[in-house]
Order: sequence, then C-alpha cells, then structure tokens
Amino acid sequence: MLRLDHINRSFGDLRALDDVSFGVAPGRLTGFIGANGAGKTTTMRIILGVLAADSGTVTLDGAPLTPAERQTIGYMPEERGLYPKMKVVDQLVHLARLHGYDRTAARRNATDLIESLGLAERADEPLEKLSLGNQQRVQIAAALVHDPTILVLDEPFSGLDPIAVDVVVRALAERAAQGVPVLFSSHQLDVVERLCDDVVIIAGGKIQAEGSRDGLRDEFGGSRFEIATGGDIGWLRGVPGVEVVEFTGGDAVFDATPETAQAVLTDAVARSSVTRFGRLRPTLGEIFREITSEAAHAEQTSAQSIEETVR
Repeated sequence: MLRLDHINRSFGDLRALDDVSFGVAPGRLTGFIGANGAGKTTTMRIILGVLAADSGTVTLDGAPLTPAERQTIGYMPEERGLYPKMKVVDQLVHLARLHGYDRTAARRNATDLIESLGLAERADEPLEKLSLGNQQRVQIAAALVHDPTILVLDEPFSGLDPIAVDVVVRALAERAAQGVPVLFSSHQLDVVERLCDDVVIIAGGKIQAEGSRDGLRDEFGGSRFEIATGGDIGWLRGVPGVEVVEFTGGDAVFDATPETAQAVLTDAVARSSVTRFGRLRPTLGEIFREITSEAAHAEQTSAQSIEETVR
C-alpha cells in the first residue's frame, strides 16, 4: 500500500497542499481528480521525491518510501520529456537500460510494449514524426518499460482518441492485475469512472472525498429513486413526501426519503408488477461538480469572514 499522510506543502504564501492523506492499494486503479491548480501534480511530485513536503509522510507498506523504491516507480509527467529525434524503440531501450536492464531484456520489454500499444509500425521512426496521440502512447510505454512496482501517471489519456484510450486502459489494467498500485490523474471523468476502482477528489489543496468508485456513488446518491411498473403509475403524483421528477406511463423518477420510497415500492407491488426499482446513483462527474462547488463556496465564505475580521 502506497500512503500519503498529512502532507503539507506551500509555495510562499500559497498553501498548495493542506493535510493531504490517502492511499493507493496494490492491484487497484486509483483515479486522482481535481480542477487545474487543485494540487494533483504537486502531490505526484512529492511521491516521486521531485518535491519535498513541508510536513507529512509518504510510505510504502508502512515504511518511509526510500530513494531506491522511488527508482522503481513508473512516472508519466504532464510535461512530456522524450527525445524528439530518437527512434521510438531506441529510446525505450535506453530508458530500460537506465533502470539496470541489460540490452537483451531492455529490447524485449520495449518490443512487447510497442506491440501492445499499437506502435509496431512506428518503432523505427523518430518520435517527432509521430502524431501527438502516438507520441502519448510512447510516453506511456516509457513509464512501463522498466516493469515498475508503482505507477504514477499525470493525465495519461490527454490527446488520445477513443480507440487509443482503450488500448492504454488495457495496459494499465494488466499492470494492476499483477498487483501494481496505479495512481493516475485525468480530466476525462468518463474514462476515470469506467477504469478506476478507487477515487480521490482534491480541491483547493485538500482531499474532499476518497473511497471506492461505487462507494462514493452510494454516499452521494442523495434521495432520487427510479421505478418501472407494468401499469400506470400516475398515482405517484399524489403520494405525500414524493416529488416526481420524470414520469412516462408506468415509469417514474422521483425524490423522496428512503422510508417513503420503500412505501412507494410496497404500494406499487400491490397495484401491478414492478420490473425495476432503486436509488439513482450520480455519475462521477456529478459528484465532482457537487464537491468542488461546495469547496469553492466554503473557501469564498472563509475569505469573506477573514476580510470582515480584518476590517
């Protein structure tokens, strides 16, 4: 388990990270989401040791993460940094050898990744001749070529078309299936929702929510339910405590307390067949918008309070 506990980091008067704590479990894909400037890249750089935290700890299986362990991390920065004039296969071999692989093992790893990421026809081309999407695939291969024990990827899906996204998703899922903890950031929330096991949401340098994807959807599920019956459910409009949101013949979406919703189900079963009933869970995008909106409002309120106190 990779863990961050009580990480703080400031740049002058700017508090970039405020008591950041979360874990990345082995064999699980953890989506790290937040708006621009929320603190994602700073957090990742602290994991890598590129930046030092002002306070707090980064541990692996309960022990401080050592420089040697950091060397085994597969890192993909948001700012791409490969050699534009070097052939794809040659630079992957070069990067693997920097991590201690002999030439034969390095070439084998590079060739396997080039095949799996759909780059076989581009292996002997210089990077600068590739499309931006294929350059992105090479960057991902560079993070994987030394068989990392941990993966930390900053916006790995940026610039990829849907087919390329699927290719990369498969590659990351394969690593997770081997027990590798995978932490990745992305603004493509539909991809995060489809791919990740766990989610960490950061806003204003603070962790606002974390947990399994399905657990968060249940937690933020609110009070909206759906029901589908074999008859007319128009009677639902007259039930006290129920606000009908959508209605079509025997189907309806409504807001109610769990107790009232259960009473609706009981009544519906007595009247006709019920083919579907349950709480409507929000998408990850809806949860993210709710959380970041609340965080922004709280920050604004705090700033106004400080300003009034100073006056």
